[in-house]
Amino acid sequence: MTERDEFEQEFDLQWANAAVHKEPSAQARMLAARRQEEQPRPRSFADAEPAVPRRSSWRSAAIVFGGIAALIVLLGYARTHALY
Repeated sequence: MTERDEFEQEFDLQWANAAVHKEPSAQARMLAARRQEEQPRPRSFADAEPAVPRRSSWRSAAIVFGGIAALIVLLGYARTHALY
């Protein structure tokens, strides 16, 4: 490549990067077309489904208290059967 070709190529890249309007990506065009075809229904924030299914609060509490009770029993058993 000659020096003139490199200058012209660099000039073209500067001209393209300075463009006011840039074409959106293929995915953006696809999503825009889909949105025009089928308008999304309005949803409130409270209507949104949680990303992770929620575990019931009593189940979580039972797991925590069960673990604490098991630890107390294990420590009591170890203390009564300790070799002195």
